[in-house]
Amino acid sequence: MDTTDNAGWDCHAHLFGPYERFPLAADRSYTPPEALRDHYLALLARLGLSNGVLVHPSAYGDDYSLLFDALAELPQLRGVIVARPGTLPSLKGLRDKGIRALRYSHRSGAGNNFAGSASFDDLLQMAPTLADAGLHAELWTDCKVLPDISAQLKKLPVPVVIDHMGGFDVGAGVNEAGFQTLLSLVESGAAWVKLCAYRNLFSVQDPELGRPFHEALLRANPQQLVWGSDWPHLRVTPEPDTAQLLDTFKRWTTDTALAHRILQDNPQRLYG
Repeated sequence: MDTTDNAGWDCHAHLFGPYERFPLAADRSYTPPEALRDHYLALLARLGLSNGVLVHPSAYGDDYSLLFDALAELPQLRGVIVARPGTLPSLKGLRDKGIRALRYSHRSGAGNNFAGSASFDDLLQMAPTLADAGLHAELWTDCKVLPDISAQLKKLPVPVVIDHMGGFDVGAGVNEAGFQTLLSLVESGAAWVKLCAYRNLFSVQDPELGRPFHEALLRANPQQLVWGSDWPHLRVTPEPDTAQLLDTFKRWTTDTALAHRILQDNPQRLYG
Protein backbone atom coordinates (compact mmCIF):
# COMPACT_ATOMS: atom_id res chain seq x y z
CA MET A 1 0.00 0.00 0.00
CA ASP A 2 1.32 3.40 -0.93
CA THR A 3 0.78 6.00 1.75
CA THR A 4 1.87 8.83 -0.54
CA ASP A 5 -1.38 8.54 -2.46
CA ASN A 6 -3.70 8.17 0.48
CA ALA A 7 -6.97 6.53 -0.50
CA GLY A 8 -8.49 6.83 2.95
CA TRP A 9 -8.27 5.60 6.52
CA ASP A 10 -10.03 3.07 8.70
CA CYS A 11 -9.45 4.62 12.14
CA HIS A 12 -10.54 1.77 14.42
CA ALA A 13 -9.58 -1.90 14.13
CA HIS A 14 -8.05 -4.63 16.31
CA LEU A 15 -5.65 -7.51 15.69
CA PHE A 16 -5.59 -10.82 17.58
CA GLY A 17 -2.99 -13.52 17.11
CA PRO A 18 -1.71 -15.77 15.84
CA TYR A 19 -1.98 -16.95 19.42
CA GLU A 20 1.00 -19.29 19.29
CA ARG A 21 3.14 -16.19 18.71
CA PHE A 22 1.08 -13.48 20.45
CA PRO A 23 -0.86 -15.08 23.33
CA LEU A 24 -3.56 -13.17 25.17
CA ALA A 25 -3.13 -11.97 28.75
CA ALA A 26 -4.00 -14.47 31.46
CA ASP A 27 -6.12 -11.80 33.20
CA ARG A 28 -8.65 -10.79 30.55
CA SER A 29 -12.40 -10.25 30.24
CA TYR A 30 -12.92 -12.02 26.91
CA THR A 31 -11.27 -14.48 24.52
CA PRO A 32 -11.87 -13.50 20.89
CA PRO A 33 -11.14 -15.55 17.79
CA GLU A 34 -7.97 -14.68 15.92
CA ALA A 35 -8.08 -11.61 13.66
CA LEU A 36 -4.85 -11.69 11.70
CA ARG A 37 -2.80 -8.97 10.09
CA ASP A 38 -3.11 -10.39 6.56
CA HIS A 39 -6.88 -10.56 6.94
CA TYR A 40 -6.97 -6.90 7.93
CA LEU A 41 -4.77 -5.86 5.01
CA ALA A 42 -7.09 -7.78 2.68
CA LEU A 43 -10.04 -5.93 4.22
CA LEU A 44 -8.42 -2.53 3.61
CA ALA A 45 -7.82 -3.50 -0.01
CA ARG A 46 -11.44 -4.62 -0.35
CA LEU A 47 -12.63 -1.32 1.12
CA GLY A 48 -10.37 0.69 -1.18
CA LEU A 49 -8.55 2.22 1.80
CA SER A 50 -4.81 2.68 2.18
CA ASN A 51 -4.28 3.23 5.90
CA GLY A 52 -5.50 1.87 9.22
CA VAL A 53 -5.38 2.58 12.94
CA LEU A 54 -4.91 -0.45 15.19
CA VAL A 55 -6.33 -0.10 18.70
CA HIS A 56 -4.59 -2.24 21.32
CA PRO A 57 -7.20 -4.59 22.84
CA SER A 58 -7.54 -4.88 26.62
CA ALA A 59 -7.34 -8.69 26.22
CA TYR A 60 -3.60 -8.25 25.62
CA GLY A 61 -3.10 -6.40 28.91
CA ASP A 62 0.21 -4.53 28.88
CA ASP A 63 1.77 -6.67 26.14
CA TYR A 64 2.14 -4.49 23.04
CA SER A 65 4.30 -6.90 21.04
CA LEU A 66 1.64 -7.71 18.43
CA LEU A 67 0.87 -4.05 17.82
CA PHE A 68 4.52 -2.94 17.75
CA ASP A 69 5.40 -5.79 15.38
CA ALA A 70 2.64 -4.80 12.94
CA LEU A 71 3.57 -1.12 13.04
CA ALA A 72 7.25 -1.86 12.47
CA GLU A 73 6.52 -3.83 9.32
CA LEU A 74 3.60 -1.81 7.93
CA PRO A 75 4.23 1.96 7.77
CA GLN A 76 0.69 2.58 6.48
CA LEU A 77 -0.65 1.67 9.93
CA ARG A 78 -0.79 3.68 13.15
CA GLY A 79 -1.47 2.50 16.67
CA VAL A 80 -3.35 3.32 19.87
CA ILE A 81 -2.27 1.64 23.11
CA VAL A 82 -3.84 1.22 26.54
CA ALA A 83 -1.60 2.21 29.44
CA ARG A 84 -2.06 3.42 33.00
CA PRO A 85 0.24 5.58 35.12
CA GLY A 86 3.45 3.61 35.62
CA THR A 87 2.73 1.01 32.91
CA LEU A 88 5.59 2.36 30.81
CA PRO A 89 8.74 4.08 32.05
CA SER A 90 8.14 6.85 29.50
CA LEU A 91 5.78 7.77 26.67
CA LYS A 92 8.60 9.46 24.78
CA GLY A 93 9.50 7.60 21.62
CA LEU A 94 6.06 6.06 21.10
CA ARG A 95 5.41 8.33 18.12
CA ASP A 96 8.52 6.93 16.45
CA LYS A 97 6.96 3.47 16.79
CA GLY A 98 3.79 4.64 15.03
CA ILE A 99 1.73 5.19 18.18
CA ARG A 100 -0.49 8.26 18.10
CA ALA A 101 -2.75 7.93 21.16
CA LEU A 102 -3.57 6.22 24.43
CA ARG A 103 -7.05 4.84 25.00
CA TYR A 104 -9.17 5.18 28.13
CA SER A 105 -12.64 3.98 29.16
CA HIS A 106 -15.40 5.75 31.06
CA ARG A 107 -18.78 4.16 30.48
CA SER A 108 -22.08 4.10 32.34
CA GLY A 109 -22.72 0.88 34.20
CA ALA A 110 -19.28 -0.43 33.34
CA GLY A 111 -17.90 -0.68 36.87
CA ASN A 112 -14.14 -0.88 36.61
CA ASN A 113 -14.33 -1.48 32.84
CA PHE A 114 -12.59 -4.45 31.26
CA ALA A 115 -9.51 -6.04 32.75
CA GLY A 116 -6.55 -4.31 31.15
CA SER A 117 -8.37 -1.04 30.46
CA ALA A 118 -7.40 2.45 31.64
CA SER A 119 -9.82 4.78 33.42
CA PHE A 120 -10.85 8.40 33.01
CA ASP A 121 -8.94 9.22 36.18
CA ASP A 122 -5.87 7.72 34.50
CA LEU A 123 -6.43 10.06 31.57
CA LEU A 124 -6.68 13.11 33.81
CA GLN A 125 -3.43 12.13 35.52
CA MET A 126 -1.56 11.31 32.32
CA ALA A 127 -2.78 14.13 30.06
CA PRO A 128 0.25 16.42 30.57
CA THR A 129 2.58 13.50 29.82
CA LEU A 130 0.58 12.71 26.68
CA ALA A 131 0.96 16.29 25.56
CA ASP A 132 4.72 16.22 26.14
CA ALA A 133 5.00 13.04 24.05
CA GLY A 134 2.94 14.45 21.16
CA LEU A 135 0.10 12.00 21.67
CA HIS A 136 -3.65 12.40 21.91
CA ALA A 137 -6.28 10.58 23.98
CA GLU A 138 -9.02 8.26 22.78
CA LEU A 139 -12.02 7.72 25.03
CA TRP A 140 -14.56 4.91 24.99
CA THR A 141 -17.54 6.50 26.68
CA ASP A 142 -21.25 7.09 26.23
CA CYS A 143 -23.76 9.90 26.22
CA LYS A 144 -25.10 9.01 29.66
CA VAL A 145 -21.88 10.09 31.35
CA LEU A 146 -20.61 12.73 28.92
CA PRO A 147 -22.41 15.67 30.62
CA ASP A 148 -20.59 14.84 33.86
CA ILE A 149 -17.11 14.95 32.31
CA SER A 150 -17.49 17.46 29.47
CA ALA A 151 -16.00 20.36 31.45
CA GLN A 152 -12.91 18.28 32.24
CA LEU A 153 -12.58 17.19 28.61
CA LYS A 154 -12.54 20.80 27.47
CA LYS A 155 -9.61 21.56 29.78
CA LEU A 156 -7.37 18.71 28.66
CA PRO A 157 -4.09 19.75 26.98
CA VAL A 158 -4.46 17.09 24.27
CA PRO A 159 -7.03 16.29 21.59
CA VAL A 160 -9.67 13.75 22.66
CA VAL A 161 -11.19 11.29 20.18
CA ILE A 162 -14.49 9.74 21.29
CA ASP A 163 -15.15 6.22 20.03
CA HIS A 164 -18.35 4.77 18.58
CA MET A 165 -20.17 8.10 18.19
CA GLY A 166 -20.36 8.49 21.95
CA GLY A 167 -22.55 5.43 22.42
CA PHE A 168 -25.67 7.43 21.59
CA ASP A 169 -29.11 6.18 22.67
CA VAL A 170 -31.12 5.80 19.48
CA GLY A 171 -34.35 5.62 21.47
CA ALA A 172 -33.68 8.93 23.24
CA GLY A 173 -33.17 10.84 19.99
CA VAL A 174 -30.72 13.54 18.94
CA ASN A 175 -32.10 16.07 21.44
CA GLU A 176 -31.10 13.94 24.44
CA ALA A 177 -28.80 15.88 26.80
CA GLY A 178 -25.82 13.56 26.44
CA PHE A 179 -25.83 13.60 22.66
CA GLN A 180 -26.23 17.35 22.70
CA THR A 181 -23.15 17.48 24.92
CA LEU A 182 -21.29 15.41 22.33
CA LEU A 183 -22.36 17.81 19.58
CA SER A 184 -21.19 20.76 21.66
CA LEU A 185 -17.77 19.17 22.23
CA VAL A 186 -17.36 18.50 18.52
CA GLU A 187 -18.65 21.92 17.47
CA SER A 188 -16.21 23.69 19.77
CA GLY A 189 -13.30 21.55 18.60
CA ALA A 190 -12.84 20.10 22.10
CA ALA A 191 -13.37 16.55 20.81
CA TRP A 192 -13.17 14.39 17.73
CA VAL A 193 -15.64 11.57 17.03
CA LYS A 194 -15.23 8.27 15.24
CA LEU A 195 -18.27 7.72 13.04
CA CYS A 196 -19.16 4.12 13.79
CA ALA A 197 -22.89 3.86 14.40
CA TYR A 198 -23.74 0.17 14.19
CA ARG A 199 -22.93 -0.77 17.81
CA ASN A 200 -25.54 1.75 18.96
CA LEU A 201 -28.30 0.26 16.81
CA PHE A 202 -28.64 -3.31 18.10
CA SER A 203 -31.94 -2.46 19.80
CA VAL A 204 -33.68 -1.41 16.58
CA GLN A 205 -34.62 -3.28 13.43
CA ASP A 206 -34.03 -0.36 11.09
CA PRO A 207 -30.40 0.88 11.11
CA GLU A 208 -31.54 4.01 9.27
CA LEU A 209 -32.62 5.29 12.68
CA GLY A 210 -28.94 6.06 13.23
CA ARG A 211 -28.78 8.46 10.31
CA PRO A 212 -30.03 11.58 12.19
CA PHE A 213 -27.19 11.18 14.69
CA HIS A 214 -24.65 10.93 11.87
CA GLU A 215 -26.09 13.97 10.12
CA ALA A 216 -26.13 16.01 13.34
CA LEU A 217 -22.41 15.39 13.81
CA LEU A 218 -21.74 16.40 10.21
CA ARG A 219 -23.54 19.69 10.84
CA ALA A 220 -21.73 20.26 14.14
CA ASN A 221 -18.18 20.17 12.79
CA PRO A 222 -17.07 17.88 9.93
CA GLN A 223 -13.44 18.86 10.55
CA GLN A 224 -13.50 16.80 13.77
CA LEU A 225 -14.80 13.51 12.35
CA VAL A 226 -13.14 10.29 11.20
CA TRP A 227 -14.53 6.87 10.26
CA GLY A 228 -13.75 3.52 11.89
CA SER A 229 -14.79 0.02 10.87
CA ASP A 230 -14.50 -1.55 14.35
CA TRP A 231 -13.20 -4.73 12.66
CA PRO A 232 -13.31 -7.60 13.61
CA HIS A 233 -16.61 -6.63 15.29
CA LEU A 234 -15.98 -8.32 18.61
CA ARG A 235 -18.91 -10.18 20.15
CA VAL A 236 -21.33 -9.04 17.47
CA THR A 237 -23.62 -11.75 16.07
CA PRO A 238 -24.28 -11.85 13.22
CA GLU A 239 -21.05 -10.14 12.20
CA PRO A 240 -21.74 -7.14 9.94
CA ASP A 241 -20.29 -6.78 6.46
CA THR A 242 -17.59 -4.14 6.93
CA ALA A 243 -17.92 -2.99 3.33
CA GLN A 244 -21.61 -2.37 3.95
CA LEU A 245 -20.74 -0.25 7.00
CA LEU A 246 -18.49 1.90 4.83
CA ASP A 247 -21.19 2.14 2.16
CA THR A 248 -23.66 3.28 4.83
CA PHE A 249 -21.22 5.98 5.93
CA LYS A 250 -20.91 7.24 2.35
CA ARG A 251 -24.66 7.12 1.77
CA TRP A 252 -25.42 9.01 4.96
CA THR A 253 -22.73 11.61 4.22
CA THR A 254 -24.07 12.27 0.67
CA ASP A 255 -21.48 14.96 -0.13
CA THR A 256 -18.54 13.25 -1.87
CA ALA A 257 -16.09 16.00 -0.97
CA LEU A 258 -17.16 15.80 2.68
CA ALA A 259 -16.79 12.02 2.72
CA HIS A 260 -13.28 12.44 1.27
CA ARG A 261 -12.42 14.90 4.03
CA ILE A 262 -13.57 12.49 6.74
CA LEU A 263 -11.94 9.42 5.21
CA GLN A 264 -8.70 11.05 4.11
CA ASP A 265 -7.91 14.61 5.15
CA ASN A 266 -9.05 14.52 8.78
CA PRO A 267 -7.33 11.24 9.74
CA GLN A 268 -4.18 12.29 7.93
CA ARG A 269 -4.14 15.36 10.18
CA LEU A 270 -4.84 13.32 13.31
CA TYR A 271 -2.80 10.15 12.72
CA GLY A 272 -0.49 10.85 9.80
